[in-house]
Amino acid sequence: MKITFLCTSDTHGFIEPTNYVDKGLDKPFGIEKACSAIKQYKKSHPDEQVVVIDNGDFLEGSPLSYYVAKMADHEDRAAYAKAYNQVGYQIGSIGNHEFDYGVKYLESMMAASDRDFVCANIVDHNKEPMLGKPYKILQVGPCKVGFLGLTTTSTKKWKNIGDSDDFNLISEMEAVEKYLPEIKEQADIAAVVYHGGFERDHTGTWTDINPGENKGYDLLEHVDGIDALISGHQHRRIASHLFKVPVIQPGFRGEFIGRITLNYSQSEHRVTKSESELISVADYPIDPQIDETIQPLAQHLSKWLDKPLSRIDGNLTFTDPLKVRTEDSSFIEFIQKIQMDKMGVDVSATALYNNEAHGFSNPITMRNIITNYVYPNTLVVSEISGADLKGALEVSAEYFDTKAGHVVVNERFIFPKQRYYNYDMFEGIDYILDVSRPVGDRVTKLQYHGKDVSPDDTIKIALNRYRASGGGHYPMYTKEKIIKSDHTIISQVILEYLEHHPVVTPTINNNFQVLAGEPLKTNDEQK
Repeated sequence: MKITFLCTSDTHGFIEPTNYVDKGLDKPFGIEKACSAIKQYKKSHPDEQVVVIDNGDFLEGSPLSYYVAKMADHEDRAAYAKAYNQVGYQIGSIGNHEFDYGVKYLESMMAASDRDFVCANIVDHNKEPMLGKPYKILQVGPCKVGFLGLTTTSTKKWKNIGDSDDFNLISEMEAVEKYLPEIKEQADIAAVVYHGGFERDHTGTWTDINPGENKGYDLLEHVDGIDALISGHQHRRIASHLFKVPVIQPGFRGEFIGRITLNYSQSEHRVTKSESELISVADYPIDPQIDETIQPLAQHLSKWLDKPLSRIDGNLTFTDPLKVRTEDSSFIEFIQKIQMDKMGVDVSATALYNNEAHGFSNPITMRNIITNYVYPNTLVVSEISGADLKGALEVSAEYFDTKAGHVVVNERFIFPKQRYYNYDMFEGIDYILDVSRPVGDRVTKLQYHGKDVSPDDTIKIALNRYRASGGGHYPMYTKEKIIKSDHTIISQVILEYLEHHPVVTPTINNNFQVLAGEPLKTNDEQK
C-alpha cells in the first residue's frame, strides 16, 4: 500500500498569494493555493492514504500575521485559525517563530487549530513536553504511523518566551533517543516532523553558518528506524534521500507542497520503496472556501495598511537592495534616526530585512512600515567598547564578497538560507569596509564624532534585542551589556514617530561605504 505525506513548512501567515508590498498581487505562493494543490493531489491519487502536515512557523512573518496577533478582534483571529484548519492539516509541528508574540498567544492559536501538535523537545523543568504531545500515532488505512515532532534548539535563544517561567529545550537527539523506541513499539512507520534543517550536504560537507541550529544530517546519520524526515526552518527546496531515508523541505510561504510517498509491505512489515517530490503551487487557483473565510479579515487588514500616516518632503524609496547595503541611503538613515530618537543615543544599527520592500512611498502608510519591518523585535541600548564596535563591523562585512572587482553578496548568506537580516548598517559613526581584504580585517575607517575609535572607547548603541543578545553570530553583543530596554515593537515605534511628524524630510550624510578595494584619492587628498 502507498502512504503519502503532503506537507507545508514556514508558511509565515501567507494565506493569500501576496507579499503585501503592493495591492492586487498574485504571487506563486500562499496556503490558498497550497490547499488547492493538496485537494487536487488527493483527487488524482485515490489509491493512496494521504496525511497532511504543517511543519511550523505559521504565526509570524507577514503583515497579515502581525495584524492578527497585535490588532485583530476575536472574529478576525478566529478566521486566521479557520483558514489553516480548512487546509486539512492533521499533524503540526511548532516552529521557532511561533513564540514571537508570546507563549500565551501560541497556546490560544493551538487551541483554535484542528491539527494535533507534536513537539518532543520543548519541555518543562521535569523534561516533560510543554506544548502538544511528543508524538502522535495515526491510523492510516491498515497501518499505524507515528509522527515525532522536533523544533530547532535555537528557539530559546531567538524568541519571546518572557511569559513562560518554565520553558526548556532538550536536544533533538535526546528527544529522538527517548521517544523513537516508544513509537516503534506502537507503529508500523515512524516519521519525524522537524522544524529544523540540514547542517551538511550529501557529501558530509558542512554547509550551515549557524552551528547547532540544524541537526537533520546528524539525526539520520546516527539514528536507525526513521522512515521519513520532514524538515523546514531553512526555507530550502529539498526533495531527496539521505542515508536512504526520504527527506523533504518545501521552501516557505506555501510555495511548494512537499510530498513523501512510502510503499509499505504488510507481509514484510517494512517500507520497500519511497519517493520525495516538491509540488509547485504557482499554477493552482486559490481555494474558494479559504478565500471566503479570509475576505473580511483581508479587508480589515487592507484598510489598516493603507491609512496615510505622514507626507515625505523628498524621497524614501529605493530600487537596488545591494546599493542600499553598500552605501548610505535616505531610507536606512531615516530608520536609524527613529531608533536613536526613541532610545536617546547617537549611534544605531539596523538591517534591510528583505529584498521585496522598496522603502516608504508618499504618503507613508502602515503597509510601508510592515512590509519593510515584519519582525516583532524591540529596541535596546547596549553599552559596548570600541573593540566591540569594530568587531560588529567585521561580522557585518562578512556579508560581502568580491567578484571581478565588484562587491557581491557572500553566497553563505544566500544558501542554504537567505539571511539578509544578519547584515547591519550603522549610523552615528563614519566607516569604510573594504571587502577585498581578508575577513576580520576589512574595517579601514572607523570614526565617532570625527575621531578614530579606540578599543577602549565606550559607546552606547541602539539595536534590536535579537542582535543585542548575540543573534546572527555577533558574539561581542551580550545580554549583560544591555543598559536600557523598550518593550514597544519596532514597527509601532516607527508608527508613533510618524504620528508626531506629519511631514518628514529625508537626509543622507554618506557616513559609510562598502568597497572592493580602497577608493581613489582626489587631487586634494593626494597633495
